[in-house]
Amino acid sequence: MAYFVLPGTGKRIYRLAVARRIVDATARGPRDRSPAGLARRRTRVLRRALRPSRRLHIGLGPWLRALPARLPDPALTAALAKLDPYVRVAYVLRHVEGLPGYAVHDQLVELGVRDPRKVMRAADAAPPPAVRRPERFETAMLRPVRNRSVLPLAAAAVLTAVLVTALVMTERPDPRVPHLRLVSAAPGAWAHGARTLDAWPARGDLARDRAFTGRAAEAWASAPPGGRADGTAQLLYAGRVDGTLLALMRHGDRMARYTPEGLKVVGLGKDPSAPIALDGGRYLLAPWDTHAETFTGDRLAISHGVTAPAQADTECGRGPLFHLGSRTFGHLAGPRATVLTYHSPAYRPGGEERPARLGKEGRKFWNHLACVTSRPDRPVSEAMAWNFWSGDLPAGGESADWVCTRLTYADGATTADAMLLEARDRATGGCDARRPVSGTWWQAPNDRWYYLAAAGPGLVPHAEGVHRSRTRKRLLTATGTRNAPVELTAR
Repeated sequence: MAYFVLPGTGKRIYRLAVARRIVDATARGPRDRSPAGLARRRTRVLRRALRPSRRLHIGLGPWLRALPARLPDPALTAALAKLDPYVRVAYVLRHVEGLPGYAVHDQLVELGVRDPRKVMRAADAAPPPAVRRPERFETAMLRPVRNRSVLPLAAAAVLTAVLVTALVMTERPDPRVPHLRLVSAAPGAWAHGARTLDAWPARGDLARDRAFTGRAAEAWASAPPGGRADGTAQLLYAGRVDGTLLALMRHGDRMARYTPEGLKVVGLGKDPSAPIALDGGRYLLAPWDTHAETFTGDRLAISHGVTAPAQADTECGRGPLFHLGSRTFGHLAGPRATVLTYHSPAYRPGGEERPARLGKEGRKFWNHLACVTSRPDRPVSEAMAWNFWSGDLPAGGESADWVCTRLTYADGATTADAMLLEARDRATGGCDARRPVSGTWWQAPNDRWYYLAAAGPGLVPHAEGVHRSRTRKRLLTATGTRNAPVELTAR
């Protein structure tokens, strides 16, 4: 952090050595191990890195000799050097250290910034450099560097020999007590600012139990590399769910679920309003969502932001759950509920789409579709299903539906896949959620094979690579060599 905040001038090795020297000079021993102590030390480091004294370059030899083999990416340093110093601090805290917005705001206030929000907006507007993410230094490389020994030379030699022997015999790395500071937004923060995840207050009957939340923070700070969090995390919930102690903590777009049995880290995304799944069908709602309804029109009980149990009416446990305002949320697997939308075969795209409550037909459709759709591998913010063709299949086939399902993930990415729903549901490849067309080889009840294709309203499917094709009511039926490649278009 100190390295990236320092002015981007001079050689990297000198800048990194100065950063190490600044960090060493701010150490206060055991006082740094508490969350408050770590926060004060971070402030001291940032103040010195913002305005480094020229005297830091005098006698820099010990720190130069202690540099790691791999130096930070120079491209990121060059990009940060173009920013105003305080904007650089905000960028590093937000996008390199991964601190939540409220923690960055508080840190800028500590540094004396008069308009922290303006600085944060400038940092967020800065174009991200096309470089790899900065790597953490190995723990063994973080030992403080000293100019001179505080002991006589002979005593220092003896002490060094004892320490080396102990390290060799135990074969253990230099111990470091992990720490993670938990913070929470003010109860009414969302009403006075942007409705973001940063504005979610900590809820639950154990939110003020520092012993329990402290164990949760320690568990996340001590997690294996790759799932570990350090610095500051946001407490979202701490309480009892059906008799089980549970804490939810957020760090960036990750969330940790802590129970006395263990810790699990999952992707959370940045959706500010999607309910978070607890256990037993209960969901933690956004603080501004205070009224949920069942599909029978009854009010779903909410206590301290947590819903009463809401289960999907399906054998697989996935499907629509409840109405929340103008939206219908459902469970598709993953840590958060998903907004479900549905379009009938009569739908024609045009204009801006806004999520609307599912009617009886849409809920029935999603009850079937949710169980046959593959489980998504990351949080899904919205799932749209367009039943773009419905009718009877040829050669004595039964009634069927062709659907294009678009998933919008929490990170903004989207995927769209088609599926033919009939006696034997089958995936039929990707689709365009605004101009759907899809095809597949299909075996009729008389055991003959046909190539079938359907397109959305206003479109006609065309297939190359088949024989004797005919199209009726937007359904193309053709013969040919089974599983032969087919080029399919819609006009």
